[in-house]
Order: sequence, then structure tokens, then C-alpha cells
Amino acid sequence: MNMIANLQTDITPDGPDYDIVRRVIELITEDYRDQPSLEAIAARLNQSPTQLQKTFTRWAGLSPKGFLQAVTLDHAKRLLRKEDMPLLETSIEVGLSGPSRLHDLFVTHEAMSPGEWKAKGGGLTIRYGFHICPFGMALIMVTDRGLAGLAFSDSGDERACLEDMTCRWPNACYVEDLQATVPYAARIFEPGKWSSDQPLRVVLIGTDFQVSVWESLLKIPFGKAVTYSDIANDIGRPTAQRAVGAAVGANPISFVVPCHRAVGKDGALTGYHWGLTRKRAMLGWESAHA
Repeated sequence: MNMIANLQTDITPDGPDYDIVRRVIELITEDYRDQPSLEAIAARLNQSPTQLQKTFTRWAGLSPKGFLQAVTLDHAKRLLRKEDMPLLETSIEVGLSGPSRLHDLFVTHEAMSPGEWKAKGGGLTIRYGFHICPFGMALIMVTDRGLAGLAFSDSGDERACLEDMTCRWPNACYVEDLQATVPYAARIFEPGKWSSDQPLRVVLIGTDFQVSVWESLLKIPFGKAVTYSDIANDIGRPTAQRAVGAAVGANPISFVVPCHRAVGKDGALTGYHWGLTRKRAMLGWESAHA
């Protein structure tokens, strides 16, 4: 039986901080080639430079200047530089104490069977809720087996975001349940809570090909990036770059399954289902925490 998900909870963020940070991220990602100064950004937002710096750093984990440096094309190209070991191979050389390795250990996943995927969510109960995060409003969707969906929206676009996600599994039963999703929100966006002792369980709902691409994305180290051709080679389908790109775009668990780390062969950020502004924000955020 098809179930239509409705958004019952008022999720409008309290206070002005969220909107200020969102607008700073938009300004930087749109105008990064001009290298705008803190004073110029503050003037456009009618904020004092000092207060803007404190607010942005508290939310994003780095200063506006640091974020500006992280979202440049040069940064994307630096992420693509290969080390001595293959980029998609998890290296023990990074050690167990840094976020790079912790992120690899933080996520454990399983895939639903082809039959379960063909049922388009039939028999599944998916609980969902919206939460404020460093990248806007995060829609978190969970099943009894783990995290099944993570999407993003700007304030005011939550219903469209919810419709986008629920249409992927139209036969599932959807229940708005913030109590079920709060623990996931608390762990996903806080590196200090990433732990190999209690890994985040993720369930991948897709075709066999899509799952193979998403599993390849999970191999990309924190703070790195790969090309679509790298992913195609990793899954043994070197001529399927276009299909790989489509599967990356269809990834239902953004950020945790890091599709934002896939870039064009020249370092160009290319597309992102939830917007290039958000993709640059994620790469900048990871740069600050790497």
C-alpha cells in the first residue's frame, strides 16, 4: 500500500544564525573566484566582521577565509593528487587517531536484496525527521536496519525534499519520528562521536550496479576526492563512466555515502543533486576537520 509522507512538525530554525551561515556559504561558493574579504561579506549581510567570524566559525568549524580557501578549484585539484597508494585503497598509514581513518571505521553497511529493492520499499517502515546541520536542513530517514536516506534542503524547501526522497521507495510506510532520527543527526555531523566501537549502520537500497558504486564511494578517504573514471575502474566497469555518474547522482544517503567527493577529471565539481553550493560546503567542512 502506498503511503504519502506528510511533514507535521514545524522545523523552522530558531534565531538568525542559521540563515546568516547559509547566506555566507552561498556568497562564498558563488563568488569564490573573486576571493571576497571578510569585510566585504559582512557588509553585504549587514553584519560586523568580528561577529560574523565568530558565528560562522562556531557553525562551520572554520573561518570564512578558511572556507573560501577550501572551496576553490585549486583545492579540488589538490584532493585529486594521488598518494603512493591507490586513492580508493584505505591506507593504514593514516593511523587510527585522525578523522580520515575514523570515518572509514565509522560506517558499516549492508545492501538490501534485489527482491527487496524491486518491491520499491514494500514492507518497509521508514521513519524520518528534519534536523539543522552545517549544510542546511538535513532529512534523515531510518529503518530498523539502519540509516536509509540522508538528503538536504534550504529552509522553506523541506516538503519538496521529502517528496524527492519518498518517491524513490513509493511503497514504503513513512512515519515522522524525530525521536528515531535525533540520534543519527547527533552522530553524523559530529566527528567527535565517530567511533569504530559503535559504527553507524547504513542500509543501501538500490540496484546491484548502484550499490557497487555506492560501496566504492565509501572507500574514498575523508578529505580526498576521486573522479568518476576512478570509480568506474574500481568496480571493474571502466567504460561505464556515464552510468557511474548516474548512480552517484542517485545516492540516497548523501554525505555519509560521500558522493560529494566525486569530481570531474580536471577537478571541476560538476553536478550535485542537492546543489553545488552544498557540495562545496561539504568539501570545505571536511577540509577543516581532516
